[in-house]
Amino acid sequence: MRIIVAGAGEVGTHLAKMLSNEKHEVVVIDTNSEKTGYIEHNYDLLTVIGSATSFEVLREAGIKKCNLFIAVAPLEDTNITAALLAKRLGAKKTIARIDSSEFLSPHNKEHFSSMGIDYLIYPERIVSKEIITLLNKTSTTDFVDYAGGKLSMYVIKLEDNAPVISKSLIEIAKKNTRLEYRAVAITRNGVTLIPRGCDQFLPNDLVYVITSPAGVNDIMKYSGKEDIRVRNMMILGGSRTGIRTAMDFEHSCNIKLIEIDKEKCRLITGYVDDTLVIQGDGRDLDLLKEAGIGSMDAFIAVTGSSETNILSSLMAKKLGVRKVICEVENFDYISLAENMGIDTIINKKVSTASRIFRYTMDDEVSSIKCLTGTDAEILEYVAKPGSIITKKAVKNLHLPGEAVIGGVIRGRSSFIVHGNTQVKPGDTVIVFALPSAIYKIGRYFK
Repeated sequence: MRIIVAGAGEVGTHLAKMLSNEKHEVVVIDTNSEKTGYIEHNYDLLTVIGSATSFEVLREAGIKKCNLFIAVAPLEDTNITAALLAKRLGAKKTIARIDSSEFLSPHNKEHFSSMGIDYLIYPERIVSKEIITLLNKTSTTDFVDYAGGKLSMYVIKLEDNAPVISKSLIEIAKKNTRLEYRAVAITRNGVTLIPRGCDQFLPNDLVYVITSPAGVNDIMKYSGKEDIRVRNMMILGGSRTGIRTAMDFEHSCNIKLIEIDKEKCRLITGYVDDTLVIQGDGRDLDLLKEAGIGSMDAFIAVTGSSETNILSSLMAKKLGVRKVICEVENFDYISLAENMGIDTIINKKVSTASRIFRYTMDDEVSSIKCLTGTDAEILEYVAKPGSIITKKAVKNLHLPGEAVIGGVIRGRSSFIVHGNTQVKPGDTVIVFALPSAIYKIGRYFK
């Protein structure tokens, strides 16, 4: 597939990195020669220096043969214009990143579709939905549902007192002959590995677990976690994400939103009904205490500053808040924030890239989730008749070592995969894969 990415910011660069591993023919357009130089030097792709709204630049990038055009420049207007021009000049599919939820209404989306923009991506809406999911699953640092809950992926951070600490996968399997869950990966000290039978769980491990509904209680028991009901919430930052989260939750729990800008506070009160808006600096510990942070069930830091979000989140954890969600947009800080003990890190760029990336995958991939803090991905494949995956038991397929099949959804039922499992045509298969294995594992499903 020939893919053109317009914009070499962090979203565009992250996409370029992901796509270069997938054997696509990728071209990145940007006006900044330093950014394009960095991308071309580090990844197997081509770059063009110039504006994506230029006919000449688009033609130089090979727009006539383009299968997918992705506009992720910083400015919404640039993305919309570039996507429209790309479609007119021959691009088969176009995607534009936008900054307004107004464009996502069904009526307005029809206008964009008729003009030639196939998909609109709104990062704040994506992140807000993730926050909603995380607040409903407070025991996890990340969560993904498949087929309406037939299978789920829980990402659990292990504390020192977790019952599973120092136990190996083999030991746990001996105590549970009928496993309804499977640990498919562990991130430890910033490195993600696929665990084998003798590998032990250690404090601060981030464990990725695929489970059926019947396995959730065991996961909670072994990890020492439990879901809590969020009745009181504090949001730091009157960003679009912060406002959206307040609007979604203010009728079901008590919310206090802190914003440093006085004028923005006035604007926020026009969007929310039952949220208490407080003007102040979230780095001020006295302010947080006066606002009652110690009585909060959840704290969400979504200011435009990663440093402010991390600092205030650490304060919240120290003061006893049980669920802390921190937006960290600086990639260099993500691993640092995770190691400091913050429950959940969210990143708009990773979430946006994840949503866009699925449009570049083959037909047999029905969904993909890119995970913050690791390059690994969770893919949902549909096994086609005659594909390699359906011809032998899993243990005889010689799957790449950097990938593991977690579970299978078959009709109305679901189950965790073991060595003797035989995948059948039509099955939905959940796969955890490191970047080096994504292209390899895809061949098993073609």
